[in-house]
Amino acid sequence: MVIGPSAADRTVGLDGMTIIAISFIAFLAVIADRIIYIDVALVYGLVSFLGVVAVARYLERGL
Repeated sequence: MVIGPSAADRTVGLDGMTIIAISFIAFLAVIADRIIYIDVALVYGLVSFLGVVAVARYLERGL
């Protein structure tokens, strides 16, 4: 992720890492039997999505 050839590659790498983190949080929610962790995973996913969209707009148009 850090040494990707372009900014788009680094963004995809970061998005992949957030997907892994969200999956881990959801798995932890099942293991710990805590529903609140699912809410945390959903919020983290939403923030991640908005971040990727913002970076994509920046790379496409140069905000």
